[in-house]
Amino acid sequence: MQQRRLGDRTVSAIGLGAMPLSTREQRPSPAEAEAVVHAALDAGVTLVDTADAYAADESEFGHNEELVARALRSYGGGAGDVLVATKGGHTRQGSDWGLDGSPAYLRRACEGSLRRLGVDAIGLYQFHRPDPATPWEESMAGLRALVDDGLVRMVGVSNADVAQIDVARSVLGDALVAVQNQFSPAYRSSAGELAHCAATGLAFLPWSPFGGVSAAGSLDTTAPAFAEVAEELGVSVYRVTLAWHLAQADVVLPIPGASRPSSITDSAAAADLELTPEQLARLAG
Repeated sequence: MQQRRLGDRTVSAIGLGAMPLSTREQRPSPAEAEAVVHAALDAGVTLVDTADAYAADESEFGHNEELVARALRSYGGGAGDVLVATKGGHTRQGSDWGLDGSPAYLRRACEGSLRRLGVDAIGLYQFHRPDPATPWEESMAGLRALVDDGLVRMVGVSNADVAQIDVARSVLGDALVAVQNQFSPAYRSSAGELAHCAATGLAFLPWSPFGGVSAAGSLDTTAPAFAEVAEELGVSVYRVTLAWHLAQADVVLPIPGASRPSSITDSAAAADLELTPEQLARLAG
């Protein structure tokens, strides 16, 4: 698979977003979820994105991290090159989502993630979402302390704007390596953040990269050209969508979610799909 840089690591150009394995109302069984992670690794995926808050509710907080860790252990030695990217800063009260970006909470959350993942240091630890009750600079200082204390090797921020990215860069320095924002054919409001990441060398991980894709397998009327290009090439519209993401900039690392092995296998194949300039021009609309 095509490789791209993420901080001081080289990872697969397509990652696996593990969230659907824990948060879907009708989620896969533990064995089925493990099969999805294994299929991703079989396809050459070496980046798996998770979070402590990915769970049905508060009672199983950490469910997704534990699932990912279990699947990597059962895969065997071939999982040694996988970069697990997790997140902290979201809380759960029952099934509701809350926020806590205080340094004290982020340390507790990081320590919990370390235990669940079974590692001495987290490869990429991402601040899940800005907390209005905590100044952004304080949250970033909390992340800096995690790096300084050896609990985290690299740091990312999620759902951040350009100004927040620059503050994070000033506080975290080279430890900041990634930004994870929502971006898709139907949701392009983070185009400015993507361009800023490309200019500064930060990896950009678009979450919900299939935004606008219908259950029938074609994009809604906001982007009909994607379905047209997919038909021309004889591939899924999902594969075309991920190839479009990769063409935006060489810092882009899509993390499509999957709840079936066939889904992540198809997504991984997007790394080898090259769209023509004419096709990209049509998709740009």
